[in-house]
Amino acid sequence: MTESKTNDTAPRKGIFLLPNLLTTGGLFSGFYAIVASMNGHFEAAAVAIFVAMIFDGLDGRVARLTNTQSEFGAQYDSMSDMLSFGMAPALVAYNWGLAEYGKFGWLAAFVYVACAALRLARFNANLGVTDGRFFQGLASPAAAAIVAGMVWTGSTYEINGGNIGYLVGLLTIITGLLMVSNFRYNSFKDLNWRDRVSFLTILLVVLVFVVIAARPAEMLFGIFFIYACSGPITTIRSVRKLKLEHVVGDSDDAELDESEKTPTENAAAEPLKPEDNKS
Repeated sequence: MTESKTNDTAPRKGIFLLPNLLTTGGLFSGFYAIVASMNGHFEAAAVAIFVAMIFDGLDGRVARLTNTQSEFGAQYDSMSDMLSFGMAPALVAYNWGLAEYGKFGWLAAFVYVACAALRLARFNANLGVTDGRFFQGLASPAAAAIVAGMVWTGSTYEINGGNIGYLVGLLTIITGLLMVSNFRYNSFKDLNWRDRVSFLTILLVVLVFVVIAARPAEMLFGIFFIYACSGPITTIRSVRKLKLEHVVGDSDDAELDESEKTPTENAAAEPLKPEDNKS
C-alpha cells in the first residue's frame, strides 16, 4: 500500500506534447527561413520569420491554458528563439543584401546574432526582477520582424538588396544594438483583454486588419519600426535626466530611481513572471 502511494506521488517523466509541438513549429519556420534565403526565395524567408512569431506567441499561452508549463519547455523555447529570431533574420539579411560587402556584410550579421544571444541570456537571467510593464531592450521577435519586414518589403518592390547593402547592414546593426540597450519598451502586459470596448474600437481593429492584409510587407515593417523607435522616446520621457545607464549598461543601473517614478507607476509595477513574457 505504501509503495503504491509512493508511485502515485512520484513526478511523471516525459515532455508535454502540445506546447512543445508549437515551439517546434516556430523552430521549423526559422530553419525554413534560412534555407529559403539560401535558395534566393527571400519573400518566403521573411514570411517564415513572421510565422515563427505566431508560433512563439502561442506556445507559452497554450502551456498556461493547459497547465503544461515546464522547465524543459522554457529552455526549448529559448533555444528556438535564438534560431528563429537570432540566426534566421541575420542570415536572411546577409543573403539578401550583405553577401557582396565582404567583412562589413558578415560582421553586420554577426553583430545582430551576438546581440540576440545576449538579449535572450539577459532576459532569462532577469526573470522576476524587472518591471513587468516594460521590456528592457527591444524584444528579439520585434527585432526579427524589422529585419524580415525590410527584406519582405524590398522583395515586394523587386529591390536588389546588394544595391543598398550599406543601408541593410546599418539597419541590421542598429536593430541588434537596440536589443541589448536599456531602452524601455512597453510590453502591453497591463492591458486587460477582458474589458468591454466600444463598437468603434472593434471597427478600428477590423480596419487595421484590412490595411495589413492589403499591404502586409509595408505595414508590418512600419508597425515594428515605429515600435522600435518608441523605446528611446519612452525612456527619455520617464527619466528626469537621461544618463548613460539608461541607454546601455548593467541591468541594475537601468532601473529608474524610486524618486523618478510616479506613485501610479510604483503601485502598478510588478515583477516579471517567466510564463507572462517573451524575449
